[in-house]
Order: sequence, then C-alpha cells, then structure tokens
Amino acid sequence: MGTGTTAPPPTGPLTGFTVGVTATRRREELVALLRRRGARVVEAPTMRIVPLGDDTALRRATERCLSAPLDYVIATTGVGWRGWMSAADGWGLGGGLADVCRGAVVLTRGPKATGAVRASGLNESYSPGSEANDELLTWLLARELHGRRVAVQEHGVPLDGFAAALHERGAEVISVPVYRWGPPEDPEAVRRLVELTVRRELHCLTFTSAPAIDALLSAAEFMGCGAEVLDALRGDVLPVCVGPLCARPLREAGVDAVWPERGRLGALVRTLAEELPARNRRELVSGSRRVVLQGGAVFIDDDEAVWLPPVLAALLRALSDHPGRVINRAELLRRVWTGGTTDEHAVDAAVARLRAALGPHAALVRTVPKRGYRLAVTP
Repeated sequence: MGTGTTAPPPTGPLTGFTVGVTATRRREELVALLRRRGARVVEAPTMRIVPLGDDTALRRATERCLSAPLDYVIATTGVGWRGWMSAADGWGLGGGLADVCRGAVVLTRGPKATGAVRASGLNESYSPGSEANDELLTWLLARELHGRRVAVQEHGVPLDGFAAALHERGAEVISVPVYRWGPPEDPEAVRRLVELTVRRELHCLTFTSAPAIDALLSAAEFMGCGAEVLDALRGDVLPVCVGPLCARPLREAGVDAVWPERGRLGALVRTLAEELPARNRRELVSGSRRVVLQGGAVFIDDDEAVWLPPVLAALLRALSDHPGRVINRAELLRRVWTGGTTDEHAVDAAVARLRAALGPHAALVRTVPKRGYRLAVTP
C-alpha cells in the first residue's frame, strides 16, 4: 500500500497531475483508470473494511430475521448486501433468508444496492433517486410501523438515528452489521497524504465514501493541521467525490467539491479529467514554440512531457503568471517557498535545476542581471 508514486503513461488528459486516492474498496480499479489517463497516483486508504462474516453479531441478526416474518428489509449498499447473503449461505441459512426477504417489502438505497438485491433473486419496491437514507426513512415513516419488523443492513457505521426513528414509531428494528469501518492498515500512508495536501503537492484528492473524508479530516486534526488541510481543499487541491452524499462532510466543513452526475468510478475519473486541466493548464508561445504548462508537467511543441518536482513546477508557474516580465528573487521566494527559506540563493539553485530539467529548452528561463528571472514567452 503506502504513498509511493509510479510513473504514468507518457501522455494523457491527466499528464502532469498528482492525484490522491483514499478509497479502500475498488481502489485498484480507480488507480488503473487514473494512471491510464496519465496521472501520477498517491495511494493512501484512510480506513479499512472490517468484515464480519464470521461474527456472532451478524449471525445473531440473521437468526432474528428468520425467527418471524419480516415486513420491511432495507439494503443500503451492494457490497454489504452481497456479504450478508454470502455469510448466510456459509451458515446454511441462505435459502431461509431469501424466503423471508421475499415475503417482505424490500427497499434499496441507490443503484448498487438495487443491483445486488436483484442479483440475489429479489425485487425492490422502492429506491430513492437521491440515494439518501433520509428519503428511505421518510418513505417508511409515512407507513404504519407499529408492530412491524424491519431489518436494516448497515453500511460501515451503525445507523443509530435511523433505527431510533423507527423504534419511536413502534417498529421492531433488526440492525444487520455486515462490516465496519476500521482504522487504516497503513497510518503512515495517511499521514504522508495529509502532508502532501498541506504542501499542495497534490492537485486532487478523490473520495468514494463519506467515512473516508471523515477519516482524513480526523487524521489531519490529530496531526494538528486540520485547518491547513481544509484551506488546501478550498484552494489548490481539488476534492472530487463520487456523489453528493459522499461530499456531505466536505460541504459541512465549508469546502466545495465536484462530483459526476452518475455515481460511478468511470464518471468520477472523467469529471476529474475535465476539471483539472480547466483549472490548471496554461498555454504560452516562445518564438515559434508552443509551451503548455499542465499541473506539474511542461510540454514544448510535440516533445514528450517533462515532469517537474513540486518546487520547480511552482517556480515555472510563478514565472508564467506574468509572461515575459522580470520577477525578482524576493517575489519568487514569497510565492514559491511559502513559509520556508528566506535565502535568495535557493532561487538561483532552483532555476539551475529547472533549466537542467528542461534540457534543450533551458533557454526558456532567462536571467536578467541584478534584477531576477523571466520566461522568454508571450501570452
């Protein structure tokens, strides 16, 4: 696991961008989609799924479901529903569980849960368009619930408020804990991800569940940099979520996130591939050459992209903010080394490294004696 980066394909819509992945489930698929489009990826699942297939609590809940007819069954996640059915099969209770669910009104929270329910040979009676638990609860509370038996398949965290509202209306609620979110397997990877976010060395953070966001923000608070992470997410580090429900913890923290119209990994990556270049791409002209800055990479004419370390990418971007204008060392220090060194020799050393990275195009960065540096470009 960890936060190591792997060189991406030479070019693609995400070439030049470094993307953080916090997902646990289907992480490999998301990482592959991003790398296929040219991104560098930092993997740091902020939590892990703790399966309860052999847990006595899950078996006890299943046996309670079989002890009498159910009136309502609620499937909240596809992976959770499949895990429940699989565990029941392993105990020899699968057929009985399917029968008792078939005799109940089945509700599903979104298309993934709906697909899992149908795959198990059942049909849903209601599924809210918003994929929100609140809508499921509203639908249930409009019915007579006194004396009704309701099974609720939980998804990572207990749905205490949901169950309490049903209890208040006289229902018997059976909570079915298929899995729980636990602490990350690699806390060091999460710590590193937080640091990269604070330093703006990531261009984007991706989230596929609200608990993953809560876990990241909690880790940042524990490290004493919660405010800095939120500042980064409000500015230079774009948060991209799989959907509006996933984004809720960010919205509550005053952070605007983007998400696709459909809550799918492919749609998330397409949204990211549209948003990042629109926010972080700059085209300039140097003589007869076309210079494109995108994220942490520079393209010159049709040459292969040159990936730059974060400081060199920030230096090149600072020079490109005012094409052709001379920028003195003090201003470059202020803009590139925020909160860091005050030694102007650091600018000269970074410019030397930048020219070395640009190779045959090193003359793009010009020295203006006793004044500073400029890019030999026009807007």
